[in-house]
Amino acid sequence: MSVPEHAETSPGTTTSRVILSTADIDRALSRIAHEILESNKGPENLVLLGIARRGYPLARRLAARLEQIDPGFRAAASTGQLDITMYRDDLRRNPARTPQPTLLPESGIDGRTVVLVDDVLFSGRTIRAALDALVDVGRPDVVRLAVLVDRGHRELPIRADHVGKNLPTSSQEKVRVLLRESDPEPRAAGHEDCVVIDAPVASDPDVARSPGRAASSSRSGQAGERA
Repeated sequence: MSVPEHAETSPGTTTSRVILSTADIDRALSRIAHEILESNKGPENLVLLGIARRGYPLARRLAARLEQIDPGFRAAASTGQLDITMYRDDLRRNPARTPQPTLLPESGIDGRTVVLVDDVLFSGRTIRAALDALVDVGRPDVVRLAVLVDRGHRELPIRADHVGKNLPTSSQEKVRVLLRESDPEPRAAGHEDCVVIDAPVASDPDVARSPGRAASSSRSGQAGERA
């Protein structure tokens, strides 16, 4: 799949445009890594837990940068994955989700500073589920949140401590994060990793006649995106 550099009309009803390219994502992760070290006052007792499934590769990339910045941080021993499938509040409506393994560092997370890592912060419900899952696997001293994109539309009182990009969106738009690890299909050069917004075409009769109906349809299509 080739992702366009500029707006492009998808067959039917949406336009897609790239918001962050591979280089943009790299810069955002480097900045977040420096912020994490600064807020933690160094690498001591620091653990990164990526929320399955795109949060985990982002956590691994952040860990590699942390190790480059401060060799006192050991990426392999301080990175893990947190599965939240059974803690989601939409499980009854979307029962077909495939659980991923929860992978914790050998030293665990008790008494440590845990940075949860995810791709998109949206309603806040994914993070609520992650906090519930975290309680079941240990008791960290501090929990912080790092996200690549914060698109707003919060439904719960949750905010990120570290944000790659604040991206105001409408409820009808869909934000997609495409990563080499989780989305390996071919893409245009410079967009091997990218963040894309899909938006309804204004001339779409359904959107023009019934904005409420279009928004409802968009929310239904975003069930898996409610981060």
